[in-house]
Amino acid sequence: MIIFRYLAKEVLISMAAVTLVLLLIIMSGRFISYLSIAAAGEIPMEAVFYYLLYRMPGFLELILPLGLFLGILLAYGRLYLESEMVVLQATGMSQRRLTMYTLGPALFTALLVSLMSLYLSPVGANQTEIMLQKQRNVGEFDVITEGRFQTMPRGNRVTYIEHLDSLSGSMRGVFISEKVKVDNREQAVMVVAEKGRSYTNPDTGIRYLVLDNGYRYEGNPGEADYRQIQFQEYGIRLPDQQPIQQVNELYSLPTTKLFDGSAAERAQLHWRLSLPMLTLIVALLAVPLSKTNPRQGRYAKLIPSILLYMAYLMLLTNIRKYIERDGGEVILLWLVHLLFFGLAMGLLYVDGSWKKLLGWRRADHAA
Repeated sequence: MIIFRYLAKEVLISMAAVTLVLLLIIMSGRFISYLSIAAAGEIPMEAVFYYLLYRMPGFLELILPLGLFLGILLAYGRLYLESEMVVLQATGMSQRRLTMYTLGPALFTALLVSLMSLYLSPVGANQTEIMLQKQRNVGEFDVITEGRFQTMPRGNRVTYIEHLDSLSGSMRGVFISEKVKVDNREQAVMVVAEKGRSYTNPDTGIRYLVLDNGYRYEGNPGEADYRQIQFQEYGIRLPDQQPIQQVNELYSLPTTKLFDGSAAERAQLHWRLSLPMLTLIVALLAVPLSKTNPRQGRYAKLIPSILLYMAYLMLLTNIRKYIERDGGEVILLWLVHLLFFGLAMGLLYVDGSWKKLLGWRRADHAA
């Protein structure tokens, strides 16, 4: 039990470190992408955190198996490199027992992946879609930032607000430039107002931006037929809100709704079930692949092992797409699992032949 706790601790620490690094890399890219969208005024800044939070389970369901795979390779590779594994083998640690000990943290990780793929990831994707739908209904001036020119998400309107009171929604120093169609030709319209506020008609529910004390200029640059209109109160109708619709994207559907569905829904269901199986099989693959010759170095097998993992994942992904697109049989997904499970068993128990085929030598043959 002491050896099991030691090995599990080494594997889990390495897995946590690898997972954290991979998650930070992916989340950083998404964070920058969402920040650029928020800076353009398409989503509020406070929504960026929630988008990342809801998408995190979808990232983790793919990162955790890879983190476990690399964690086993790095942890056991260090034990082989520092001859700790030789000492364990001398005290009776067989390949079979090492594999059984490895299945402990692998089962724990597979349970986490199951929780992500079967429940948390669809819930997060569904919440993300609902937030996006709500965001489409947010008024254009609800996401405006004072002191900068912004292009509105809808149309070709450019707006500048000198000062914005976030509590009352009142504005000061409003500038709006847009193109409108007049007599089947586009015409530039600029509106400058001293103040502005939002207003919703209580009878019709129609929303307006009401501007006070300003001017409206109509005309295209380079033409002399400009028109200037002075106003005390001027209303701009804002787009109507669309009702929140039920989310029907495959990746956001609850797992219970995927049973007895279309070919695409069955593919999605078996894909979610495949991820925990992937976790267990790559753990079995990592045990023999982690065997390292001290002369080769700790990272000698890291690149070919990662390529093997990527081939496994790409096969599953392409077959899932084939089933969704062409209605293939879901048994193909499980045949891929069977293929790599057979490869893992061969690397674990068939002495010599698989390793010669793949060009890998046993560490204990080294002089």
